[in-house]
Amino acid sequence: MKIVIIEDEQLVADDLISNLKQIKPDVEIVSILSSVKEAIDYFSANPQPDLIFSDIQLGDGLSFDIAKTIAIEVPVIFCTAFDEYALEAFRANGIEYILKPFSIESLEKALVKFQNMQKVMAGSIALKYEAAMATLEAKNKNSSSTIMIKYRDRLLPFTLDKIAFFCLENEITYMHAYSGKIYAMTESLEELEHKTGLTFFRMNRQFLVNRNAIIDATDYFPRKLKVNLSFPFDKDIIVSREKRSKLLTWLTEN
Repeated sequence: MKIVIIEDEQLVADDLISNLKQIKPDVEIVSILSSVKEAIDYFSANPQPDLIFSDIQLGDGLSFDIAKTIAIEVPVIFCTAFDEYALEAFRANGIEYILKPFSIESLEKALVKFQNMQKVMAGSIALKYEAAMATLEAKNKNSSSTIMIKYRDRLLPFTLDKIAFFCLENEITYMHAYSGKIYAMTESLEELEHKTGLTFFRMNRQFLVNRNAIIDATDYFPRKLKVNLSFPFDKDIIVSREKRSKLLTWLTEN
């Protein structure tokens, strides 16, 4: 099996190669490409491999841009630290979407899926797309989304069920985990609101709260609501009159 890796962090690429060799010692890593431009130049002059492993966010753009210039005719397994690109990944001939830090188990499952699809689909890109979209729908139903937190020189994955709320203080966004740990983040509350979907509610300009962190909501003068959390927190979370009905509906439906 010939594989091309598109990854701009050499350590990540080396780790991926090491894991792939453990799973399937006879894999051949044809090339490691570190940018959109390098990938376009490579595929313009070389035959495509059996399979591509690709990061999404590269130094000069998104790897999806490669397919806008070069017709990618082989399956792609995307390995990334962010899950907001899942839908576009599957539209870009992706057959699997692995969140970093990936494990040998997740890579092994992805390779098995690729081999099974090879047998069943006989190279049909359209069928690969349909199967990939079905996988995406299943993931959305059966697994929690993941938020990546940058801590010093590491990226830490947190599933949404581990996060109590996000808070804006002095123009800095902080993530408060159920464990009591607090991490500063680079994303805005608007960006996080988009990522977290219906699991979280934007209470006001300052707070984005997990439904499971809420005990109840009580009246707060005049016609506002005070949200009470399931653990001690020294600040009041107040919901405006305009959002009162939306919050009550959300609490009822979620």
